[in-house]
Amino acid sequence: MKMIMAIAAGGAVGAVARHFAAHWVALHTGAPWGIFAVNILGAVIMGALVEIFGLFWSPAPEMRAFLAVGILGSFTTFSTFALDSVLLLNKGHWGTAMTYMVLSVVLSVAGLKLGMQATKYLILN
Repeated sequence: MKMIMAIAAGGAVGAVARHFAAHWVALHTGAPWGIFAVNILGAVIMGALVEIFGLFWSPAPEMRAFLAVGILGSFTTFSTFALDSVLLLNKGHWGTAMTYMVLSVVLSVAGLKLGMQATKYLILN
């Protein structure tokens, strides 16, 4: 139960942070740069946490989940995508990493488009 509460609390913090950060950037630069900035910032923070956890801080599993799954997971899932990609690259799995990265982006965009079209079709017909 402590793990679930940690993730939920972090999720609330991350979602609110994403809303305000993306809104602020979009207000000053125009869309879609707000989400772009959030995704990049989330990836940088995820990278920093991975190194901090590996080098000198070994927090309880609940704290790791609060920060990585909760806050960063709701701030941006792109940071997890970036972490998974780098972990594959670090293991020398270049082909798998490239396939994962390309297919993740292409199929996510295609899936969104499919979802939009299918929903529109079902509602209008």
